[in-house]
Amino acid sequence: MLQGYKMTGRTALFPSYEALIGIAQTMMVQYAKFVKMAEETNFRVPNASINYLETSTWTRQEHNGFSHHNPSFIGAVLNLKAHVARVYLSPDANCFLSTIARCINSKNYVNLMVGSKHPTAVWLSSEEAETHRKAGASVWRFCSTDKGLRLDIVLVGIGTEVTFEVIAAAALPRKIAPELHVRVVNVTDLMALGPFGSHPHAFSDTDFENLFTKDSKIVVNYHGYPHDVTGLVFGRRGAERIHSEGYREEGSTTTPFDIMLRNHLSGYHIAGEAVRGAAVSNEWIGLRSMELGVHDNYKRCCQPWRHWPEVKF
Repeated sequence: MLQGYKMTGRTALFPSYEALIGIAQTMMVQYAKFVKMAEETNFRVPNASINYLETSTWTRQEHNGFSHHNPSFIGAVLNLKAHVARVYLSPDANCFLSTIARCINSKNYVNLMVGSKHPTAVWLSSEEAETHRKAGASVWRFCSTDKGLRLDIVLVGIGTEVTFEVIAAAALPRKIAPELHVRVVNVTDLMALGPFGSHPHAFSDTDFENLFTKDSKIVVNYHGYPHDVTGLVFGRRGAERIHSEGYREEGSTTTPFDIMLRNHLSGYHIAGEAVRGAAVSNEWIGLRSMELGVHDNYKRCCQPWRHWPEVKF
């Protein structure tokens, strides 16, 4: 019905629980094939895009629990023909408003937007969000600590709640390891990560290295399954530098933060990965790694590093 409604010239928006949207997956793929074939004819004009909105995501299923943890629809869209597929993970409300305006006005795409239905922090002004959305990704200087100095680690957030954890992870070293130089990057257009030429939105090698540097360790905190990111960046120069964290199929009827802990996506886990990654190139951090509590025994532990100070925003 949605696809037929859209074919009459109207705009189509399909909101759904993230855990349930997979029911429509085969129809979404079928429609993408129709768009491909329609573009190869000379009698079909461009049509409004079909827009999917995932909400009630696994990161905030403290009431429904493990049964409602399922970000796999993202992977289904990633498998479509590149010129049709678009995946956006907005970090806040302003960025989402810019994204949905873009999607509703687009033609012949399958747009997937992933966002939280819960009140969350707003990090960007309307103008900043518009610029960020158009770029696909950007450095968030307000929570970075490199300030033009030698960079030790790049922390990347892709998704609403996981970006909050990245910002928390970047704040921890300010108190306990100020010699750790961190850059925070947020990615809102997932397709931008692919090798140049693999997708119309993919960054050039120069743009990719300007964001993520040429040689620094990169820790990605991603909303979906981690192999989504590793698959996208395969073929990128320096892809071996990227450590991707994502949903690990761990959950329960519990608190949102405990869900983050179970999947190693909390600010504590990301800060630990930051210290371990930076210790390779920053000798001072390497010397202090035991003191900071991120040695192998803690790495295997699923509990947060409780002796680290609480960070308040």
